[in-house]
Formats: sequence, structure tokens, C-alpha cells
Amino acid sequence: MAGAVDLSVLKERADAQRAQASRPNDVPSGPQRADDAHPAAGYVVEVTEANFEAEVLTRSTQQLVVVVLWSPRSAATAKMVQLLASSAQQSGGRWALAAVDADANPRIVQAFQAQGVPLIIAIAQGRPVAEFEGRSEGEIAPWIDSILAQIGHTFAGAPPEPADEPEEADPRMVAAEDKFNSGDLDGALAAYREIAAAEPNNAEVASLIRNIEFMARANAHDDSVLESAPDDVDGQLAAADKLLLEQRPEDAFDRIITAIKLSDGDDRTKARTRLLELFELFDPAEAFVVAARRKLAAALY
Repeated sequence: MAGAVDLSVLKERADAQRAQASRPNDVPSGPQRADDAHPAAGYVVEVTEANFEAEVLTRSTQQLVVVVLWSPRSAATAKMVQLLASSAQQSGGRWALAAVDADANPRIVQAFQAQGVPLIIAIAQGRPVAEFEGRSEGEIAPWIDSILAQIGHTFAGAPPEPADEPEEADPRMVAAEDKFNSGDLDGALAAYREIAAAEPNNAEVASLIRNIEFMARANAHDDSVLESAPDDVDGQLAAADKLLLEQRPEDAFDRIITAIKLSDGDDRTKARTRLLELFELFDPAEAFVVAARRKLAAALY
């Protein structure tokens, strides 16, 4: 892995951008953006081509940096970023998370030779040292611990925490997250539902419950559901779950919309309800969600 990925091109690009910005006629009014030149405070940062050198290459001499390439078009990868961000904050500076929007930063994707997202790579001393090849979120924490056990002593030290300390984490949320990270989806779901019962207006918990319910259901299907007949509503709902896991939301939605067109009564209601539930996993402004809503309206009326 380390020998196959050359990150120097991103450093060179960042150097060129700063050189361009330093020309007198090109300097905008106001101070330089801090995140383009210095590591951000805290242990979670959004990385672009402009700040890649500071936030990944330079920072990785002080602490392990875990880079995650994700896509806002994929609810599963967005959830992965949330989980990693929480773990990074709880690590106390043992490692930092660098989240890269793959859609907005194609040069970073190219540099890592990414074939898809999410892609999770550990960086130390400016070089990739390991790529996460596990299948479940519960395997990530042990993977990071194993890397730190081997090379943790080589770091110069993490940058200091920001002066204003974050609020103390809710122990109920921490316990639920621990269950999720250990692969206990049922236990995590039960814990989040207990919180939701006490706090029915907690939007974060409601979103976590939707995502875990989807993941638990989708992971239970095998690939044979993709061969389900178009008028097999249950089969098409299962196939849609599998397609979403493969980051193919348009195909997933089309499956259900076709099932709606071919069904009636309770089956049609079931398919419509499921489609609306899946919409909630995404930003409602996403183009593929807007398009699917139009198709749904046409199918119903």
C-alpha cells in the first residue's frame, strides 16, 4: 500500500496554490485562511487539495492521521465519517481524522488510487502505512489500535486541544456508540431507541436509528434478492437495500418505483412507505432524491 500511493503530487499542488496566492497583485484583502496553512484545532478536519499538506502530511508527523474518502451521495459513507469523527475526538489526540469529500476532490481520489468509497487509509510520517480492509465498522477501532501499537512511539506529539473544551459526552450516547462499534447492531439500536423514548425531539438519535435499522436489514439480504421478479414487492424492497449498500441509490429507488407501478393495495402501500423511509437517509436536496420523488408522484397519479 505505502509503495503504491504517491502523495507528493498533492504537496506540490498545495505549494503551487500558496505561491500563486502570495503574488502581490493576487492577494485578497484580509488574513490568509488558517486551514490552508496550519492544522485545524481538534482531531477532526475536512480536507481539501488546498489544506492536504498541512492537515495530512504535516500533521501525520505529530500523530496518526486516518484519511476517509466518502461521498455525500452515500448515506453509508456519511455514517462512517460520523462514527470515525466521534472515535477520533474520544481518542484524546492519539489519532486524527481527515475527511475527504471524494466528489469535490478528484485529485485526492486519484492520488490514493481509490476504486470506490468509503476508503480508509492510515497515514504516518507523510506516507500511507495501512488500508482498512475489514467489512464492519466494529473492526475499525482494533485496526487503528494495532497501528498505534506498532508505530505510535514515532510521533512528535499531537497538537494541543482548543482552549474551549467540548461539552461532556452523554454517557448514554457513548454506550450506544460502543455497542455499534463492537458490531452489536441490535444492542445499539435498543440503546438509541431508549434515548429516543426519553427525548422524542432528538433529531440526531432519530437519524442514527434510521441508519442502523437500514444497515441491519440490508446486511441480512444475500445477493439473490437482486434477481427478484419486478412484481415481487418484498424481493424488490430487499434488492433496493442491497443496491443502496453498493452506493447505487438511483437504481435502488427505481426498483421500488417499478414495484409500486406493478402492485396495488397493501403491497403498493408497503413499497411507497419503504421508499419514503429510504429518502430520509439522504439530503432531500440531492438531485437523485428529487428525481425519484418526481417518479414516485408519476407512478402514484
